[in-house]
Amino acid sequence: MQNRDLAGYTVAVPETRELDVFVAMLERRGACALRCPLVAIKDAPAPAPVLQWIEWFCQGPCDDLILLTGEGLRRLLGCIDQHAPHQREPFLARLATVRTVTRGPKPGRVLRGLGLKADCIADSPTTQGVISTLQREDLRGRVIGVQLYGSEVNQPLQDFLTAAGATIHTVAPYVYADAIEQAQVIELIDGITSGAVDAIAFTSMAQVQRLFRVARDSDREAALLEGLRAIAVAAVGPVVADSLREHGCQVDAMPGESFFLKPMTGALAELLAQQRSIDAPDSYTQ
Repeated sequence: MQNRDLAGYTVAVPETRELDVFVAMLERRGACALRCPLVAIKDAPAPAPVLQWIEWFCQGPCDDLILLTGEGLRRLLGCIDQHAPHQREPFLARLATVRTVTRGPKPGRVLRGLGLKADCIADSPTTQGVISTLQREDLRGRVIGVQLYGSEVNQPLQDFLTAAGATIHTVAPYVYADAIEQAQVIELIDGITSGAVDAIAFTSMAQVQRLFRVARDSDREAALLEGLRAIAVAAVGPVVADSLREHGCQVDAMPGESFFLKPMTGALAELLAQQRSIDAPDSYTQ
């Protein structure tokens, strides 16, 4: 029998790429899923810099490759398939010989799909986790490729690598763009502040940033924060959680170690079940 532990709850879903998958997970548990894709993931607007980086990578001077996201590796392969299919075999051959460093489990999953595995997994799936891991290594003179998170330059990571004596070459194979109109985001904010939403589940830092940007631009930031404090806020992992906290928002539910949609759904369901138990009237009270 299907678990219906989210029955009666309305959960806002800002996800884009796996929106249907996530909504299905929630609805199987009985939730009413409110679709509100805040950001879209798109290929880098100009493929030339990405192709130049791919050519550099295939030439052989790279010692280490830091993969911050699984999406980034997928987009690199997509860029090759679309614009330079002759580079696919050299790219995969080079990928098999460099030391790969992954920030979290998602790049590792993409590598496994290619028949490869990460050589070094960050202590935690954050920039600081990557830095802490690499602090144990002698990076002097090493040439390091860095696949960025969207178009975020990640200055802390770049500063660390440079100070450690490495030469770095960054690539940004995808960007985030607005997925729905601002008026629709305002409707979501108003739904949160009015109590029409019971929970919201964030799966990327870009979603958090856009929600608060629209709230700020529409003079709703204070109201949004108050509304979020009254509902359950879930984050898929530490990067998203840190972004929420930086905006002054609490994080009520997050997977313990496997930072994917299914564990986050479970963590949110557990939280709301506890909340339902607390809110339920005592049947023994006369």
